[in-house]
Amino acid sequence: MTLTDTLLFQSNLTSVPLQHRGKVRDIYSVDEDKLLIVQTDRLSAFDVVLPTPVPGKGKVLTALSNFWFHKLGHVISNHLTGIAPESVVKKDSEREQIAGRAFVVRRLKPLPVEAIVRGYIVGSSWKEYLKTGKVCGIPLPAGLKEAQKLPQPIFTPSTKAPVGTHDENISFADAEKLLGKETAAKVRDTSIRLYSEAAEYAAKKGIIIADTKFEFGLDDTGKLYLIDEVLTPDSSRFWPADQYQTGISPPSFDKQFVRDWLEAQHWNKKPPAPQLPADVLEKTAEKYRQALRLLAGN
Repeated sequence: MTLTDTLLFQSNLTSVPLQHRGKVRDIYSVDEDKLLIVQTDRLSAFDVVLPTPVPGKGKVLTALSNFWFHKLGHVISNHLTGIAPESVVKKDSEREQIAGRAFVVRRLKPLPVEAIVRGYIVGSSWKEYLKTGKVCGIPLPAGLKEAQKLPQPIFTPSTKAPVGTHDENISFADAEKLLGKETAAKVRDTSIRLYSEAAEYAAKKGIIIADTKFEFGLDDTGKLYLIDEVLTPDSSRFWPADQYQTGISPPSFDKQFVRDWLEAQHWNKKPPAPQLPADVLEKTAEKYRQALRLLAGN
């Protein structure tokens, strides 16, 4: 698989109707039961879609999600149908657009909560802990250091925000109100199991999964499915194990190069974002490719 043979900022398919464009994914309607999800090379930072795509990023996300969906299939069913994406579009030019970067998935009802699991305290959770000693209402031991491993993984749900706005952390009690007690408990327990199994596997490959975000959906019978993409550098914080230490925010396999560059640009973090220089793009693309190589052997 060549990860950098085409650059796709936005898909343009006419043989299937467009349903939605997200920050990274374009979603098309195949029929009343199925959707086509195209993973573009778009990149967002600070909840703004940047004007410069990252070469091969969508293909890395697709390959890594496919790897995890199959590896964790014994924990929970997922939305993949097994149908080849190229078979649901009619033009060769469209097949070229989506090759290696798309899924055909079941059409499910997405839950209105993002299921975040944290195994280490860093980022927004570290800031909240310093202020309150808690994260999303969960009391944590005193004296933790930045990036320290937590005694056990914690479930810290958030609301799903529209493009251009910020997700908001909520308590588990709030999640119960949104989902119902039974579904909220199943989402929490499933998320923690998915994270724990993935983190154990990744550790053997030299990667620490500090935290991650899962999304779930329901079918008409109320059965829970894992949806969206899973355990990629877009939805997770991956750290190289050999560079890990507490007291700092460790380097990561994601868009940190982009964030750091943007922070130095005196940008107000509102659209339009500045164009990214080639060296920042290449460093970011290589971090994504490196995560795929280490975890999935691709």
